[in-house]
Amino acid sequence: MSPVFGHGRLRLYLLKLLEESPRHGYEVIRLLQDRFLGVYSPSPGTIYPRLARLEEEGLVTHEVLEGKKVFTITDRGRDELNTRLDELADLEQEISDSVRDIAREVKEDVRDTVKSLREELTQMARDVRQGARQEQSQSRNEQREAWREQKAEWQRQKQEWQRQKQEWQRQSHEWKHDWKRIWADSFTGHGSRDRDARLGQMLAEFVEELRGDAAGAQVTEETLATAQDALYDAARRIRDALR
Repeated sequence: MSPVFGHGRLRLYLLKLLEESPRHGYEVIRLLQDRFLGVYSPSPGTIYPRLARLEEEGLVTHEVLEGKKVFTITDRGRDELNTRLDELADLEQEISDSVRDIAREVKEDVRDTVKSLREELTQMARDVRQGARQEQSQSRNEQREAWREQKAEWQRQKQEWQRQKQEWQRQSHEWKHDWKRIWADSFTGHGSRDRDARLGQMLAEFVEELRGDAAGAQVTEETLATAQDALYDAARRIRDALR
C-alpha cells in the first residue's frame, strides 16, 4: 500500500471517489493506478474487503448491474466525509506531492536511460568505425601480401624463362659444332665441290629454319633431345645415301 494511505486513510479516499460517482471495484482500482501514474496499483484483495467493510458500516451500498457490484455512497457516508474535510484536504495535498515526486523520479529515470542509451549508441558507432578501419587495414595487408606473392611468381617465371633461353643457346651452340663435324665427316672426299656446297647451303637453311621454329616455341629438355635425335638420324641417312 502507498505510504500516503497509512492509518486508515485509504478508507477516506474510497468515500471521496464514491462521492464523485458510483463505481465498481475494478474502476476504483484503475482510478488509483492512474492517479499515481501506475506506480501504485492496489490489488483486488486490498480494495474489495474495504468496500465490503464500508458497506457493513452503512457508509456505502451496492447494486448489481450487468453482473458487477456498483458501489454508491450513502448519506451516512457523506456525513462522515464532510466531517473529515480538513483531513481529506491534507490527503489530497500529500497525494499531489507524492505524484509530483513520482513524476520527477520517472523523469530522472527517463533522462538517465536516454543518456545511457546515447552513450551505448555512441560506443556502438565508435566500435563499428574501428571495426571498419581494422577490416580496411586487414584488406590492404592482404592485398599487399597478394601483390608480393604475385611479384615473386613473376620473378620465378622470369628466371625460368631466362634459364630455358640460356639452355636453348647452349644447345644451339652444341648443334652447330655437331653439324659441322657430321657434315665434315660425311662429305670429305666424296663427290664434287659444287654438290658439297649445295648440300651445305641446304643444310644451313634447314638448320636456320629449325632454329627459327624453335625460337618461337617454349623449348624444354625433352623437345631438345627429340630434335637432336632427329637431326642425327637425318645426318646418318644422308651420309649413307652419299656413300
